[in-house]
Amino acid sequence: MTSHSPFYIYVCMCIHLYITHKLLINIKTMETINFAWLLLILAATLHAVKAKYHLSSHTVDVPTTIKETHLHFFMHDIISGNNPSSVIVAKANSTVIKESNNIVPFGAVYVFDDPLTEGPDPNSKVIGNGRGLYASVSRGSDLTLMFNGDLEFTSGEFNGSSISVVSRDPLVLVKELAVVGGRGKFRMAKGFVWTNAVYFNVTTGDAILEYNVTIFH
Repeated sequence: MTSHSPFYIYVCMCIHLYITHKLLINIKTMETINFAWLLLILAATLHAVKAKYHLSSHTVDVPTTIKETHLHFFMHDIISGNNPSSVIVAKANSTVIKESNNIVPFGAVYVFDDPLTEGPDPNSKVIGNGRGLYASVSRGSDLTLMFNGDLEFTSGEFNGSSISVVSRDPLVLVKELAVVGGRGKFRMAKGFVWTNAVYFNVTTGDAILEYNVTIFH
């Protein structure tokens, strides 16, 4: 038996009541008949057109082993100067940048395009770039960022591949960040990053960060 939607049944009932009412008051005009036909066509159309959100799932084979990769590089996050790699794009109305040497007050949002290099020297060979944003998310004295970045490699074995780092980022010298995904050879990767601030200017906020990355992919 064909099942009908509640709305279809409701429209049919309206048609029935409308025609019955017109017959009871003896108004059998062409206008009444035409309108009834329009309602019938509408009901038929609603019944014929069905929409369904399609979902599918199936079992796939996965490797019995995964690869573990270790990466080591440096990221240069420069806020000062005429050519910064990180700039503020939003802040709360009450935020005053650099008040009491606080360059990342609560609510401040920065976007960055930081070079990744082999060594800590700014003139070291560039092997990629980190692009994304970070926001100051702590109201207390424990300065904390929310870091969301895609670190892409532009040379070597992993040229064109990247890792996605999304994590709470406390402003301390040594910390751990989460790797939640990636692209290319790091597709569906997971792992973690140990970062060490080899240079940090408390006045300008400029920093050079050492990245020791462990990736499972």
